[in-house]
Amino acid sequence: VNGIEIYSMKIDSKVTSRFAHNVITSRAVNRGNVHKEVVFDVELPKTAFITNFSMTIDGVTYPGTIKEKEVAKKQYEKAVSKGQTAGLVKASGRKTEKFTVSVNIEAASKVTFELTYEELLKRQFGKYEMFIKVKPKQLVKDFEIEVNIFEPQGITELEAEGTFITNDLQNIIKKTFSDKKGHISFKPTLSQQRTCANCSQSVLDGDFTVRYDVKRATPDNLQIVNGYFVHFFAPTNLPKLPKNVIFVIDISGSMSGREIEQTREALLKILDDIKEDDFFNFILFGSEVHTWKETLIKATPENLDEARKFVRGIDTAGMTNLHGGLMRGIDMLNAAHEGNFVPKRSASIIIMLTDGQPNVGISNTQDIQEHVKKAIEGKYPLYNLGFGYGVDYSFLEKMALENKGLARRIYPDSDAALQLQGFYDEVSNPMLTDVELNYPENEISDLTKNSFKHFYDGSEIVVAGRFIDNNQNHLTVDVRGEGANDALSYTTQQDAEQTAKAFQEQEYIFGDYIERLWAYLTIEQLLEKRIAATGEEKENLTAEALDLSLKYKFVTPLTSMVVTKPQDYDNQDGIADKPIEVVNVYLKNLLSKPYTCMVYAKSLFIVKLVSIKPSFTPQLSYLYTAHPTWYTSVDGDPHFIISVPQKEDAICFNINENPGTVLNLINDPVTGITVNGELIGDKRANSDAKIQNTYFGKLGIANKHLDLKLTVTPEKITVQNGNEKTGFTWLDSVTLQQEGLTLIINRKKNLMLSMGSGASFVIVLHQVWKKHPLHQDFLGLYTLESDKLSEQTHGLLGQFFHPIDFTILEIHPGSDPEKPDATMIVKNNELTVTRGWQKDYRRDPKHGIDIPCWFVHNNGAGLIDGVHTDYIVSSLF
Repeated sequence: VNGIEIYSMKIDSKVTSRFAHNVITSRAVNRGNVHKEVVFDVELPKTAFITNFSMTIDGVTYPGTIKEKEVAKKQYEKAVSKGQTAGLVKASGRKTEKFTVSVNIEAASKVTFELTYEELLKRQFGKYEMFIKVKPKQLVKDFEIEVNIFEPQGITELEAEGTFITNDLQNIIKKTFSDKKGHISFKPTLSQQRTCANCSQSVLDGDFTVRYDVKRATPDNLQIVNGYFVHFFAPTNLPKLPKNVIFVIDISGSMSGREIEQTREALLKILDDIKEDDFFNFILFGSEVHTWKETLIKATPENLDEARKFVRGIDTAGMTNLHGGLMRGIDMLNAAHEGNFVPKRSASIIIMLTDGQPNVGISNTQDIQEHVKKAIEGKYPLYNLGFGYGVDYSFLEKMALENKGLARRIYPDSDAALQLQGFYDEVSNPMLTDVELNYPENEISDLTKNSFKHFYDGSEIVVAGRFIDNNQNHLTVDVRGEGANDALSYTTQQDAEQTAKAFQEQEYIFGDYIERLWAYLTIEQLLEKRIAATGEEKENLTAEALDLSLKYKFVTPLTSMVVTKPQDYDNQDGIADKPIEVVNVYLKNLLSKPYTCMVYAKSLFIVKLVSIKPSFTPQLSYLYTAHPTWYTSVDGDPHFIISVPQKEDAICFNINENPGTVLNLINDPVTGITVNGELIGDKRANSDAKIQNTYFGKLGIANKHLDLKLTVTPEKITVQNGNEKTGFTWLDSVTLQQEGLTLIINRKKNLMLSMGSGASFVIVLHQVWKKHPLHQDFLGLYTLESDKLSEQTHGLLGQFFHPIDFTILEIHPGSDPEKPDATMIVKNNELTVTRGWQKDYRRDPKHGIDIPCWFVHNNGAGLIDGVHTDYIVSSLF
């Protein structure tokens, strides 16, 4: 591609006792006759830690070095301030993060990239799973995946599959296993990689997954090597424990539409899986808290039928009384145990699903955490599922970890129902409660977590530790737990000689794998504990995790890897960090501001409260992070959506006008800022439609106090300062700073503008296919920091920078059975409105996301001040 040929790519995985050591080696050559940029771009599992990276150019190796994050940042601060170093790792998918390094090399030069990462494979549904992302982006002469597995217990099954594997490719996966060794190789030839006989595109694009399990003659397995031990515990054939499960479900307004439908779908599937010995109940929270039954009830066929009817009727209303919902669930479960309404030998679980942030009742997250922890008292786990990106994920995670559970993000995609169901399946078969693995205190130090609230069928408990005496070579372990019929206890003994025997046939064990496994597990658990810790405890956990990360060379959230490059051709050094789950601080700060609304629009105008994600470009992100704020926008076929945060709802309206019309969007006499937009239509009128699509094809932003004017079209950007004119195109990357004006153009994407001390604006370029028969390029406008505009601000968007409230009465069927009508009281007017959806194109510019709202007919009559024609102006300025 572009003169760069990747002629070899090898992915080599060695797994010893569930610990995977993966090396990706890619070799490329510059076939061009000038220097060119080569990009090494791989995706790895989020659960893995990078341990090494190097690139070798014409025989000279440039290694990556792992340092404390702060030290690495300081070392490169100079380069960063010039905008030179690249962050090399970015979260890229649900399960992966992307590592990218690019380097300029001379004509005919060769470069070899080598990346190493390690992870402990977790057992789920009875199998260990290793996931490899395959995406070479071009045909590779020598492409190979090789996996060698060594399990001292013996391997019982081994499978490999790829999302891109066709019937032809299936035969190329070579798979063998016998006793303790498993081997998989996948080595397609060039012709097998092609999407068709003469195509130059590669069929290799997707996930390659290896799954296996081991023999379990005994409930556990203990291994001792060089002063460290690892203990795997996964008993089989135990009777299932009955469970008591309470589902606490957010039904606030923001869950309406697809989210609540998917929740209902998942709950119906879950009801099919609930066993007759189980007890269960549903608690719904919007502004109020509703329960299905007053107590937990047994899952008899009759009760399950009644539950299905209830689930089908779940609908959304109100705001988010998360504290009320969760406490009702905990109180109900506590009462069931105290009153012996549920079996003594049973496992209790609370699963909470929410998509937003608490804003009714007790809404301070720290107070909620304290109340919940005090009420649960460690008696059962709390699992928090955060639906979408509007949640405060760190709060959900802290609260779950403090209560022996975990948090999981549910991605707002078409398979959200399957994600919910998949999570339930993981915890639906408890076999033991209160599992304790006890090791002789005087012999062991630095033990990883050794007590577990529940053991679930198909999973595995892993504990590792270090002997105080490095030469000690035997260990006795005592395991206790509560089962369905009685208390269980096992004792296991092991010595180093037995482990050595088990390993005799293995020619290759990478390094001291048990020591590295112990370090990986310890760091993972320290980082997890650190989430809920504060003060001195947090400092100590951080110091310990940092120390181990540096000693064992793991890139964790506390360390960074500095990647150096040859200093010619503008090569910039880079820093690789471990991304962490994004916390929605923006939204949190937004919600703490009373009664502000936000506007964005297609020329339909959407006024909606959103979190500002730095979704434009990294260069812009500092502008947001400094001031989390409301913003307003117009985007797409002019429509306006007005979000009313205190109602967790939105109002929307359309302005239907002819192409060529100029509308006044914002006008602030105090700061002197005005924004006007000119409509364009499609390339030809749609003869079937009464109302034609319109978009903003030209925007004019002016500050009359500074005598500044900015004109933006999908082709060019013009700045007029007094009589001086400067022109740019969307192909430019520009940062312009002059008195009273900052303008940043991100080539072909967007521009950011601030004038004087007023609000800032971001204009997004929407480009359609040049030969599109109908649509043409258009613009979207986003206003940041609208609170910097004065109280006197007006305009189709500007008037909604002030608070607005409404009441809905008498919801009744409308002309479309799926969209009911209602009476709305707003600004002392009584309007007939229709429940519908409008598209929000911010996160997904192609398809948009449906936003439920009350649609005001007739060009916003009764909602906007005056009539829509009042906002038509003669020209952009």
